[in-house]
Amino acid sequence: MAKPFELDYTQLKKDCFPHELNFQTTAELTPLEGVIGQDRAVKAFDFGLAVKMKGYNIYMAGPSGTGKTTYARSSTEKLAETEDVPYDWCYVYNFQNPRSPLALRFEAGMGKQFKEDMAELVQLFKTELQKAFRTDDYDAQKNTLLRSFDEKRDALMDEMSKMAAEYDFQVKTTNSGIFFMPVVEGKPVGEEDYDELSEEAKEIVEKNSQMVQEKAGTIMRELRDLDKESKRQMDQLDYKTGMFAIGHHVNAVQEKYQAYERVISYINDVQEDVLENIDQFFEDEEEGEEGLASLLPMLGKKPAEDVTLKYKVNLIVDHSKSKGAPVVVTFNPTYSNLVGEVEYDSEFGNLTTDFMKIKSGLFHKANGGYLIVQAQDILTTPQAWEALRRVIKTKEIMMDSIREQMGAVVAPTLKPEPIPAKIKVIMIGSGYYYDVLNSYDEEFDKFFKIRADFDYEMPRTHENIQKIAQFIKRFVDREKSMEFDVSAVCAIVEYSSRTAERQDKLSTRFNHLAEILCEAVTWAKLEGAELVTAEHIKKTIYEKEQRMKLYEEKLDEMLEENVIMIDTEGAEVGQINGLAVLDMGSYAFGNPSRITATTYVGKSGIVNIEKEARMSGQTHDKGVQIITGFLGQTYAQNFPLSLSCRVCFEQNYNGIDGDSASSTELYCILSSLSELPIRQDLAVTGSVNQKGEIQAIGGVTHKIEGFFDLCKKRGLTGTQGVIIPVSNVKDLVLKEEVVEAVKEGVFHIYPISHIDEGIELLMSTPAGKKNKAGNFPANSVHGKVMKKLKAFDKRAQGQEE
Repeated sequence: MAKPFELDYTQLKKDCFPHELNFQTTAELTPLEGVIGQDRAVKAFDFGLAVKMKGYNIYMAGPSGTGKTTYARSSTEKLAETEDVPYDWCYVYNFQNPRSPLALRFEAGMGKQFKEDMAELVQLFKTELQKAFRTDDYDAQKNTLLRSFDEKRDALMDEMSKMAAEYDFQVKTTNSGIFFMPVVEGKPVGEEDYDELSEEAKEIVEKNSQMVQEKAGTIMRELRDLDKESKRQMDQLDYKTGMFAIGHHVNAVQEKYQAYERVISYINDVQEDVLENIDQFFEDEEEGEEGLASLLPMLGKKPAEDVTLKYKVNLIVDHSKSKGAPVVVTFNPTYSNLVGEVEYDSEFGNLTTDFMKIKSGLFHKANGGYLIVQAQDILTTPQAWEALRRVIKTKEIMMDSIREQMGAVVAPTLKPEPIPAKIKVIMIGSGYYYDVLNSYDEEFDKFFKIRADFDYEMPRTHENIQKIAQFIKRFVDREKSMEFDVSAVCAIVEYSSRTAERQDKLSTRFNHLAEILCEAVTWAKLEGAELVTAEHIKKTIYEKEQRMKLYEEKLDEMLEENVIMIDTEGAEVGQINGLAVLDMGSYAFGNPSRITATTYVGKSGIVNIEKEARMSGQTHDKGVQIITGFLGQTYAQNFPLSLSCRVCFEQNYNGIDGDSASSTELYCILSSLSELPIRQDLAVTGSVNQKGEIQAIGGVTHKIEGFFDLCKKRGLTGTQGVIIPVSNVKDLVLKEEVVEAVKEGVFHIYPISHIDEGIELLMSTPAGKKNKAGNFPANSVHGKVMKKLKAFDKRAQGQEE
């Protein structure tokens, strides 16, 4: 056998050396602007901002902590400062349809001015109208009109009296109206006296009554016409007087807003309503209600109705102090927060509302600019996505009450006029939420035409290392903390590379780096240091891990006490040390586990015990099927596999997934078939394909460290080590003590590319090469396996016979 290839300690991690950087402390650096290592995403995002057409909203996809929200906000605000300030918006009373308030649009700052001008105009209405209607001239005109109509009314009443007298009737006037009373022998006859009249007298009264009614009808119509004309002329006098009092004030306001056609129309409506309801501007003398109020103090006194409420202006969007387009960031996109709402007051148990209780939402505030939302918030808030897609689709902000949509309206509702919307939405979330929205809403890709993908890693180049140093400087300036020296920066770079689990990559999840920076500053302060050094960074990482190691320590205790059985010395048939990673969310660690295999004559093939117990994931099941393919390809070309095999992860109670143990399981099966023992001082990880090639797996660093920690606690023998896929060598970012152990030759890491290399390492026996006849050397591992499988086949045939 050839000597196995072993990794040198220099290949186990990539160090960052202070002499590679051109500064001593971060005080010499300028803070970072923008994001690091996201060129593709930045290019897509900036292009999305530049496109102003419908549907070009932006979805920023990527893992949390990569700086998506920070970049979206800073970049958008920078662009927004150069753009026009959007319109102001007001809601006003709709005189034609009070339940549907009107929306008026103004240039920035004019909305506030209009509100003040209308408030001032209403005050002028009060003072000028009261003044105008208290003048002697108005009283004289009013009295002249009233006198004229009184004279005409008296003349008609005299005419009616004379006509009635001709037919022996008398005119009587009461509060309920006019009626006629018959006169017999010079005396008025009431209802009681009428019954005592003779039949002849009654006939004469009835006959005369018909004549009186016919002729009185004409006079009564003239009286009604006279009353109508009287009211019309009085209203005309009031209108003329009111117009004279307020007309020039209204004209002055209209002239100021002559560029706004709808505003001119609204002011005309206000003027007409005021002139038609002039009496509401005169204070009525309060009648004595104090007695009732004192008797029922619990009712209180109902506040006087504000007659000028309908002339007020509800300014819902005010850009008088804005500079550039608005950028609104929200983390609470409830339906009411997005579209706004109409508030209610409770008066004596009844809910009331009016257009002044309309409150703006985030859509109104972001209108003409940008709205930045989180996909998770949108999807977990009831009705939020529906509200957002409706605004994007219709380009209108419609203020529908959520209670109305849910069918729970128990109060009068308003239907405010929709406001045109021009909002670019920037949604931030993971790729998972993008896929959810894309599958849930068939129009999603029409609404969000730009996807900016943020990567979780970036190349480990000198330029990016320099930018990480500038990122640290930005942190120092923002938090006003002490500076970091160059060794601390190097330690952060190495931690970033370890987080990315690649020697040639750096992590872009800067929130994790920021956590380390925060805690390192604290440790430095506790030690009274003036600079944060590499030692503080290492202490931070160590302490952070210690806080999360409870579960790992409990497992370690069970391994030490042999509750969980793992051998790190000797050799066993059909038994091997596999490696897994337990991910606790913010902390992951390697966990060695024993895998065993038993083989015997049968037809059931390889049985995955985890699958039978419903503790196996789909990927793990696939790995077991691949092993069957390898066995058939390698050994069963001339005879069928008559094999039953049981493979098990011993003492596994949590389930298993992934195919990283498929090569490990194959070694175990081959050991059982060949009856050759496997070294227990080696642990194995790696995926295998049907041709026996070893494929890359994830978490290789944690897996190696997990087995190393177990061997170290039991005492390193100098022969222990781990077999990994050769394609995972670049992923090694091992901690310092593992590197030192490899350097001293007491721990070994073997990279392999084919199952045969692992066979020879684990069983200390040549794997064997197939000859032209299709046979393996008898003393090789493959030869022994084939011999056993042939024997199984013969026994199976014999049993069948």
